[in-house]
Amino acid sequence: MTGFISKCALRTAALTLAITAAGATVASAADEKISIMVGGYEKQIYLPAKLTEALGYFKDEGLDVELLNEPAGVDAENEMLAGAVQGVVGFYDHCIDLQAKGKFVESVVQFSQAPGEVELVSTKHPEIKSPADFKGMNLGVTGLGSSTNFLTEYLAVKNGLKLGEFTSIPVGAGDTFIAAMQQDKIQAGMTTEPTITRLLKTGAATVLIDMRTIEGTKAALGGTYPAASLYMQTDWVEAHKDVVQKLANAFVKTQKFINTHSGAEIADKMPKDYYVGDKEGYVKALDAGKAMFTADGVMPEGGPETVLTVLSAFKKELQGKQIDLSKTYTSEFVKNAK
Repeated sequence: MTGFISKCALRTAALTLAITAAGATVASAADEKISIMVGGYEKQIYLPAKLTEALGYFKDEGLDVELLNEPAGVDAENEMLAGAVQGVVGFYDHCIDLQAKGKFVESVVQFSQAPGEVELVSTKHPEIKSPADFKGMNLGVTGLGSSTNFLTEYLAVKNGLKLGEFTSIPVGAGDTFIAAMQQDKIQAGMTTEPTITRLLKTGAATVLIDMRTIEGTKAALGGTYPAASLYMQTDWVEAHKDVVQKLANAFVKTQKFINTHSGAEIADKMPKDYYVGDKEGYVKALDAGKAMFTADGVMPEGGPETVLTVLSAFKKELQGKQIDLSKTYTSEFVKNAK
């Protein structure tokens, strides 16, 4: 009898240890940090990342999300491929570009349906009246291989130039972009808000091509152009569907917040240094460009096809290659969002 009791006690103890261990594993999983690299989180095009954090939506989903800043989207992409971060808030076009290189990455939340980018021309160079005039010019982009680089090359090629007849200069955004234009290191360049407003206010630049609106985007690129997104490696998404669903829940709530609140109300949730000393200009730009954001995180119909057409116009890696667009994004998680 004593032996039987001892065995029971041992089994009970073992069961208790197993339950405790299981609980610890669950707690560990819940506490696991998700790192997301943002291609410049002070840019208005990537506003959903910091806004979601500020609104507490990550915490509402039980997520511990760390947002890391990387001014150039291409460098953020490399960090993800190296396994340093689990996701990137950057342009969807990288998902297509990477598939051509044998790497499978997908947009899981589509933040915008327009790039929110503007090609600015220095007022020192009034001779630049269209991208056809880029020949021999230095053109500012955030980084080589970045989405601003992609769009710049497309606009030049579309207007009759060949790659090599102009030079893309990586100058980032904000102060570094502004300084490059003021010092004539670049004669034109592609950037986003609030850098656009800052340069226009000082009279240092004028707008050549405006892709802050859906209408302007269609005129420049031939269709809706899904841009800012949360993209992740497909293998990671498949292995962590519960986490991705929680991220989608949080971000979809943010998309709805953006679409139901004014620029001033949104700006009040953002860090004050994002205004760069001009809250009025920041709010005005946000109100003017707010329509670029999707209301629900769903990939806009026909958007991936437009992006593929744009990239195929100048990227040799894509020409003649079969790209499966269905593997470059998923709307599964945003459609299931609470």
